[in-house]
Amino acid sequence: MADSELTYRPLDKPRVEAAIRELLAAMGEDPDREGLLETPARVARACEELLGGMQENPAEHLLKQFNEGHSEEMVIVKDIPFSSLCEHHILPFIGKAHLAYIPKDGRVTGLSKLGRLVDGYAHRLQVQERMTTQIADSLMDALNPRGCLVVIEAEHMCMNMRGIKKTGSVTVTSAVRGVFREDLKTREEALRLLGVSA
Repeated sequence: MADSELTYRPLDKPRVEAAIRELLAAMGEDPDREGLLETPARVARACEELLGGMQENPAEHLLKQFNEGHSEEMVIVKDIPFSSLCEHHILPFIGKAHLAYIPKDGRVTGLSKLGRLVDGYAHRLQVQERMTTQIADSLMDALNPRGCLVVIEAEHMCMNMRGIKKTGSVTVTSAVRGVFREDLKTREEALRLLGVSA
């Protein structure tokens, strides 16, 4: 589903607090014991921070552009750290995003804007595959580059802490657009510079 098709309501903190209090009771805990008294409010505040990307269109960070005459040359930002919440279990997945694009007509965006783009899509209930696609599509739509490559590597707590319990396993997803899809040498150069094997 395209990000433009997603609609989110503002976070209802009192409702989150009531739901967490009920969850604690449903788990057999006493929500009125000293250690848990402020937990519902803490969780509501954490949700506000961790899910802040639901209240924005992350692609808008890319609207700030410059014409630097840096045409035909690759721009790479790698090892952008992020944390997100898996929508299936509401457990964290934590990793790094690597972005590459080749500007068209010298149009580039600020490097920090790429990090903000990643954070905007990470700070919502998410799946890694969709997040990878959303970042690549936003780069293509906003910058209209000759192409882009997005690689995301993440460790998922839903695999580490429950179910299969495979601690240390890393999931890698990629999205390839434009010249990176069409030209094998360009794609291989980007992957080499990113330190990712083809």
